[in-house]
Amino acid sequence: MTREASTVGRTDGGVLDTNILVLLAHLDPADLPDEPLVSAVTIAELSVGPLVTDEPSVRAARQAHLQQAEADFEPIPFGSAAARAFGRVAADLRASGRKPAARAFDALIAATAIAEGLPLYTCNPDDYRGISGLDLRAVTTPAPGA
Repeated sequence: MTREASTVGRTDGGVLDTNILVLLAHLDPADLPDEPLVSAVTIAELSVGPLVTDEPSVRAARQAHLQQAEADFEPIPFGSAAARAFGRVAADLRASGRKPAARAFDALIAATAIAEGLPLYTCNPDDYRGISGLDLRAVTTPAPGA
């Protein structure tokens, strides 16, 4: 899915959290934006997965998720506006008693969504608790075995 400059700030577009991409086949499309977008940070996060496991089947599944995401999306770059937004996100996390470094990928993804004026869709809304200015959209996590 490609991103055009005209999508910035549109209400039908939304940034997908990394967990959404991993669970995508199990989610209800009605819970997702009409125009799903991903941050370059999500691609970075997915690229770590295959490299940090010694289990061949897990590595293969993680590599498949990464390759599918790379084929399906043109990621939103992490630019200077996102870098500036990250400062606020990190400060908000600290103010809420959380360590920004522990939530680094999440904080960078949130900063991207804020900078682009787009909602962030996630199955893990608690990961983003306390971040001001973030339009967060919780997506129902599928039941085990679904």
